[in-house]
Amino acid sequence: MAGNVMNGKNNISMDKPAHFWKTLAQLVVYCRRHWGAIIVAILFSVAGTVLTVVAPELLKDITNLIANGLKSSIDMHDITHLAVIVALLYFFSFIFNLIKGFMLAGVAARVSRSLRRDIASKINRLPLGYFNSNSIGDIMSRVTNDVDIVSQVLGQSFGTFVAQIVMFFGSMIMMFYTNWIMALSAIIATALGLVLMTVILSHSQKYFIRQQRELGKLNGYIEERYSGLTVVKAYNAESDTKREFAEMNGDLYNSAWKSQFISGLTHPLMNFVGNLGYVTVCVVGALLVWNNVISFGVIVAFIVYVDLFGDAASQFSSLLSNLQSAAAASERVFEFLDLQSVPRDTGKIIPLERVRSDVEFRHVRFGYEPNKIIIKDFSAVVHAGQKVAIVGPTGAGKTTLVNLLMRFYDLNGGEILIDGIPTTQLRRSNVRSMFCMVLQDTWLFQGTIRENIVYDKSGVTDATVIDAARAVGLDEFIKTLPAGYNTVLNDVTTLSAGQRQLLTIARTMVKNAPMLILDEATSSVDTRTEIQIQRAMDKLMHGRTSFIIAHRLSTIRNADLILVMRDGNIIESGSHDELMARGGFYTELYNSQFDKTA
Repeated sequence: MAGNVMNGKNNISMDKPAHFWKTLAQLVVYCRRHWGAIIVAILFSVAGTVLTVVAPELLKDITNLIANGLKSSIDMHDITHLAVIVALLYFFSFIFNLIKGFMLAGVAARVSRSLRRDIASKINRLPLGYFNSNSIGDIMSRVTNDVDIVSQVLGQSFGTFVAQIVMFFGSMIMMFYTNWIMALSAIIATALGLVLMTVILSHSQKYFIRQQRELGKLNGYIEERYSGLTVVKAYNAESDTKREFAEMNGDLYNSAWKSQFISGLTHPLMNFVGNLGYVTVCVVGALLVWNNVISFGVIVAFIVYVDLFGDAASQFSSLLSNLQSAAAASERVFEFLDLQSVPRDTGKIIPLERVRSDVEFRHVRFGYEPNKIIIKDFSAVVHAGQKVAIVGPTGAGKTTLVNLLMRFYDLNGGEILIDGIPTTQLRRSNVRSMFCMVLQDTWLFQGTIRENIVYDKSGVTDATVIDAARAVGLDEFIKTLPAGYNTVLNDVTTLSAGQRQLLTIARTMVKNAPMLILDEATSSVDTRTEIQIQRAMDKLMHGRTSFIIAHRLSTIRNADLILVMRDGNIIESGSHDELMARGGFYTELYNSQFDKTA
């Protein structure tokens, strides 16, 4: 296919800094269909956290009862009563948090499913040029790694983040309610850590973005190299591949350890601050008890509150790190979902049901980039049932012309008409349903041979499948396989390039569309098989408008019309005999092939 570069609207920039809160807000908006479950989960989380925060106040009363009872007698009835209440508080806190976790896990799974579904839908609506100019591995990384990170954060970190916020402010309120002097002492000791944590996290976000970007690049490189492993080995490029992989892996390593190290500094820092808070509470509390300002039970309650308060502050570090990862992953996902799609086929006329297969190219202009037009002024009329061959040197625009016919790309100028109707007035699905297509590159999916031949067509009988396989000379081979037509094509069942091509040709026969496109369909088969396929194709093309792109000109001698292209224009047209009689460019192309074999 000719060169292809996406326009600026579809280029994804991975170097810009992430808008942390903006991206998270976008994720929240995306989850709007699940707000009900999220709100209920948050309420359970808040309720469970409040019960945990209230419990130390009762522990204070239990401690005071014990301390006062040491001077006379301990009231076990009251202590037991308070202990049961404390146990119930912690029990219901556990139940509420369990429900919260269950609900958020369901939300995370549904959001993950929705994201993958939307990405899959987006892939079907993106222009073909996007996939020719972007790494497939990077797209796969968005569907798998990035969506998984978002799902994990929603299922695990989001509920915990809400709980820790409630814990943080709830502990603070209870500390001030219990004793403002000790509360200020504990908060001042913790404030230093919070300031440092904020500064550290502000510098780590760029490394999370870089980590996701490098991971996408590495996945793309691995996918490319493994799919072309034979070429790598044939050219002894293992050392270069290893070096390039090491460089990319090193870049990923650098960004990964920096993001994790910098964000990881906050946890030990908050542990230190929390321990400092314990010391502060013990010292200040001892002085207040000595001066009869507070009871001993207040110190016990404050130790628990400082633990809850410090733990909440400490959890912010890891939770914010997870949220940063989610923001980086969400940004990549939403950038992909925000790409410019192929315009929707709205307001199109009624689809063509009975296709005569008259095709006209009228002053067609096209370029993969607006300022680089490769098809400058292409005009041709093809009548129904004609066998049209398109020939020319490499880069002349032959395959591009077929892609335009199938509406894989939109024209820069002119129009293509089918039965007198411009293709822009028809739905893309309607246009493509008129063609069956065989390309140079074969495509088979993991499934049975029958499923690969039938593909997307319903109501196909076994007899039709067998007839198609027999027509291309593949029936005898399929019968030698263990399960025949039900043999699953995978890494174990390998087919030669020629056999794969024969399967795609059989698939074309089963589709039985009004028009046919062959792009070097016999390039992967031997001469004897080519003759057999050619006969089957002649039968298939009978009565159908057929477009054939061929480099071996001997295969298209019986074409009704031969269009000779060079530099995006038709320079000659006519039958084989007519073009040979002119002694022009076609004659040079034709004779050059036989000169090489002389």
